[in-house]
Amino acid sequence: MLLILLNGCGERAWNAPYPASEAKSNTLYSSFSERPKHLDPARSYAANEYAFIAQIYEPPLQYHFLKRPYQLVPLAAEKVPEPLFLDQAGNPLPDDAPVADVAFSDYEIHIKPGMRYQPHTALAKDDAGVYRYHQLTEEAVERFNTLADFPHTGTREATAEDFIYQIKRLANPRLHSPIASIMAEYIVGFSEFASELTAAGDNGGFIDLRQYRMAGVTQLDRYRFKVRLRGKYPQFVYWLAMTFFAPMPWEADLFYSQPGLDKRNISLNWYPIGTGPFMLAENNPNLRMVLARNPHFHGEAYPLQGEPEDGENGMLDDAGKALPLIDKAVYSLEQEVIPRWNKFLQGYYDTSGVSSDSFDQAVKFGSGGEANLTEEMLERNIKLATAVETSIFYLGFNMADPVIGGDSEENRYLRQAISIAVNFEEYISIFLNGRGVVAQGPLPLGIFGSREGPEGINPLVFDIENGKPRRKSLQEARALMAKAGYPNGKSIRTGRPLVLNYESASAGPDSKAQLNWMRKQLKQLGIQLVIRATDYNRFQEKLRKGTGQLFMFGWNADYPDPENFLFLLYGPNGKVEHAGENAVNYDNPEFNALFDQMKNMENSPERQEIIDRMVDILRHDAPWIWGFYPKAFSLYHDWYGNVKPNLMANNTLKYKRIDPATRNARQQAWNPPVVWPLVLLVLLLLASTVPAMLVYRRHERSAAR
Repeated sequence: MLLILLNGCGERAWNAPYPASEAKSNTLYSSFSERPKHLDPARSYAANEYAFIAQIYEPPLQYHFLKRPYQLVPLAAEKVPEPLFLDQAGNPLPDDAPVADVAFSDYEIHIKPGMRYQPHTALAKDDAGVYRYHQLTEEAVERFNTLADFPHTGTREATAEDFIYQIKRLANPRLHSPIASIMAEYIVGFSEFASELTAAGDNGGFIDLRQYRMAGVTQLDRYRFKVRLRGKYPQFVYWLAMTFFAPMPWEADLFYSQPGLDKRNISLNWYPIGTGPFMLAENNPNLRMVLARNPHFHGEAYPLQGEPEDGENGMLDDAGKALPLIDKAVYSLEQEVIPRWNKFLQGYYDTSGVSSDSFDQAVKFGSGGEANLTEEMLERNIKLATAVETSIFYLGFNMADPVIGGDSEENRYLRQAISIAVNFEEYISIFLNGRGVVAQGPLPLGIFGSREGPEGINPLVFDIENGKPRRKSLQEARALMAKAGYPNGKSIRTGRPLVLNYESASAGPDSKAQLNWMRKQLKQLGIQLVIRATDYNRFQEKLRKGTGQLFMFGWNADYPDPENFLFLLYGPNGKVEHAGENAVNYDNPEFNALFDQMKNMENSPERQEIIDRMVDILRHDAPWIWGFYPKAFSLYHDWYGNVKPNLMANNTLKYKRIDPATRNARQQAWNPPVVWPLVLLVLLLLASTVPAMLVYRRHERSAAR
């Protein structure tokens, strides 16, 4: 009993999930709920994958950690490249040349010298300079189960050739890169390069992409290369901030292509190779994933400047310090919400999201609707960070449907009436715990072209009261229904109630309440809503064929430009006819023409004026109900520093700071051993033992007599 109690007097809480040696280490602790599928930068396009690979790979550009609006700054490149515009004959044009005159845009990219890859098996050489593991036999492969089983590693400098090699990998049909179709539209020779690889055949082995030329990508010297685009495409620099354009050594491609390795999960999808501040030291997706400091990292400094309030908020306390500020990040698998939340409250995770189950325990809203922390959270010095995401969720009308779509005045009145009736303020309150902002148009806040304040309010759905939106009344919506030919929800032609189909990819019990809510919204107008719930694959098929009428959908920004949202309503991107991302098949000639004019413009008052007109057209035609922009809520402990939501940057782990001593002290205070059950157990044992001993002694005495 004394030994047990004395054990509780140590420096570690009894329930600590980490080794005692890590108690005061400069390590960040977090969690993940789903194994990343692709860690290959040519294929990865998911947020849970970017959480890891963005810390490992370094594309030419990145977003400034602190400045808003989002600003591109160099990462692997020496500077943000400026395009050189050329005519059809290859002659230079002025920067303000009309879009129609620009045949090509040249981007010359200077990369930083001295960037070295993390220690990796693919780069290991013997004393003679020969690669050790580029010609593995089947017998040799049998001896290795993970990349760590290989005894030797190596490194080398990243060069312009590696960036070119990665661009070629994007065009490789074998990899099915999700951005291949987009790049094929712009990079000269991209499609031809892919066709040449297809014609060469695919035997499943290594394809040395260095032996194939892509016309639009040219190496100028060891640290410079040039990319030629068709026409004018200012958004290309945003793509250069994504890991799709990070360098890839040909040696890694060759190493992972060897027979037998992929069957052992020894591939780029499991073991990345980058030049960034971290490397994947452990990949055990059934337990944990560990990012450790890259010993060959070339170095980077914390930003010296930010926004005016950043100094007051302590965001510049580390200005100029060498990055990364932590040595390691440990992510544990947590598939259940409650254990993840409890470990955060115990101090074993440094940061946490806020699930619906724990929302009321963590957050309360003030009289003005502002989010505040509860007393329980404040007592633990927990802090709250919120940000409106660069995303939108919308209710789409299939414009190819004869009942709800088209450009007739009657159908337009019908869509406008439904837009008023579906109360997304209520939806956000009930289903999102207030974590959202009602959308007034297709552009989220913070994206160029979006309007805030009274001038940004949709006048067809909202009235303005004291500078704020107030949803129009149901009486006004019912008046629009009558103009549409459906007074009280019944057709004036047939006398029958209007019946609409709602396509849903949510078929589980948790979605029942949301579907019932949606049915209730349209019932207010006399519309009967038929829910057609199915799995996501079937849902996508309905969108591709255009067989649905109403559906809920969303979009996350690839980059902070209005083109990345407005193209979702561009006619030539129609889902049914062109297999594009225009899921509602909206096609308005005036909008299309304005989009063509706007998409390649630099941000300017002229561009804003065009966007304003485009948004007016969309509000009038109402192909979407402009649902909501989700609002991200995250909690973090006071020992976790440099927290500023950056919704475009994914590589922010290097800026994070940890105070291990404070964390360890809080863990000790919050997790005292509960000794009384053990004491009670011992007392019970003693209480049961004493009578037995008395009986035994009585028996011995009686036997002696």
